[in-house]
Amino acid sequence: QVQLVESGGEVVQFGGSLRLSCATSGFTLDHYAVGWFRQAPGKEREGVSCIRTSDTSTHYADSAKGRFTIFSDNVKSTVYLQMNSLKPEDTAVYFCAAGAECTGSSTMKFWGKGTLVAVSS
Repeated sequence: QVQLVESGGEVVQFGGSLRLSCATSGFTLDHYAVGWFRQAPGKEREGVSCIRTSDTSTHYADSAKGRFTIFSDNVKSTVYLQMNSLKPEDTAVYFCAAGAECTGSSTMKFWGKGTLVAVSS
């Protein structure tokens, strides 16, 4: 059974840091791309970052570049999102998802249930 379970979300102050984890099971991680997406209240879901674990190539949304880092531990079957210099506009539910390529949410096959990140000003 395929599972993606996010953790690490919490309330953090402006300028703070968080590391989100996406623990995967039921599939071979290095055969997939894993992305982080987020959805803020009243807004559409947007892509944040993605990693193709077979070659560790990474992609970032403009809003994440220079502040967020995505990396994977294929032994632990876990993908992480290190988030630094957090801003109130980063407040959202963060989801991880797995699919064939880092080409957006429509190509993601498996999804987690999300973890809430709230940044206070």
